[in-house]
Amino acid sequence: MALPYVLVLYYSRNGSTANMARALAEGIEQVSGIEARLRTVPAISPMTEATQPAIPEEGAIYCTEDDLRYCSGLLLGSPTRFGNMAAAMKYFIDSTSSLWLSGALIDKPAGTFTSTSSLHGGQETTLLTMALPLLHHGMIWAGIPYSNPELSSTTEGGTPYGASHVSGAKGQCELSATEQKLCFEQGKRLARLALKLQVL
Repeated sequence: MALPYVLVLYYSRNGSTANMARALAEGIEQVSGIEARLRTVPAISPMTEATQPAIPEEGAIYCTEDDLRYCSGLLLGSPTRFGNMAAAMKYFIDSTSSLWLSGALIDKPAGTFTSTSSLHGGQETTLLTMALPLLHHGMIWAGIPYSNPELSSTTEGGTPYGASHVSGAKGQCELSATEQKLCFEQGKRLARLALKLQVL
């Protein structure tokens, strides 16, 4: 019998959000009885003739509706674009009306994560606005509690609304130890909640 899974669904342009997704997945995998499933979404282009390959050349494969439908929990990640999620992620989320109509995601836990080039680059607004469609789906949004001491001491990324990372103007900054720990802890928390809330 297949294990339940937390879907770690992300869009990443320069690799920072993908690195966060892997750290979140490591946290999920620390919880017995559940696994992480990494998925991404294709980029979008204003050029109508542009197409993406059916399978990405590297990294996670593209998310399907069934990946989302059958998850036991969701961690949704995107780089910040003017204080909001990237268009590619918004495009994917906007295509999930059938899941909303069927109520497939109701009562499942969810969280959000993001990466910005600067410290005050809109991390918290991005985390909050990514949560809005999840709340419309009936999901239970969970952030990071202050029982994690790194949340009080960080001078980098990390918010109570979800994990975050400051990547630098050219994406040159790796995840700091604090940012990595908060990703790890958010993954663990979502995994535990997913098991507790799992519909039998």
